[in-house]
Amino acid sequence: MYTVTIEAGFSAMHRVRLPDGVLEPPHSHDWRIQALFSRDELDESAMVIDFDVARSTLETVLAGLHQTDLNSHPGLAGRNPTAEVVARYVFEQMHTLGLNTLRRIEVTEAPGCVAGFEVTDPIEHPRKDRELTMNTAIRRMDG
Repeated sequence: MYTVTIEAGFSAMHRVRLPDGVLEPPHSHDWRIQALFSRDELDESAMVIDFDVARSTLETVLAGLHQTDLNSHPGLAGRNPTAEVVARYVFEQMHTLGLNTLRRIEVTEAPGCVAGFEVTDPIEHPRKDRELTMNTAIRRMDG
């Protein structure tokens, strides 16, 4: 399996509803996003994906989140804007833009706190009328 990872970031604020129902106070993060792409075999250019295409697509998606209140963002409407939800949103937006070798998005909300969203089986063309088979994974690391 060949892989490529691209990283970019954005700044945004949010308020997360905690398990006890309490809303956190509004606060901001400098979010770091890693996008992992993979292929069993390289393409005709001997690449998984062109770095420039992957980076510019990630930056385009993140530009829509930069300097926003994630609780008010239309793409996250009605959802608790956790790092896990942000990871899925970024994944879906990049996949919609045609990056079919995308396999995982990792979101670092704060040092040592990483959430991810990944494809369990490669999907060529996601469709709105069927549920994507995805796993949400959270990895909390001691910092």
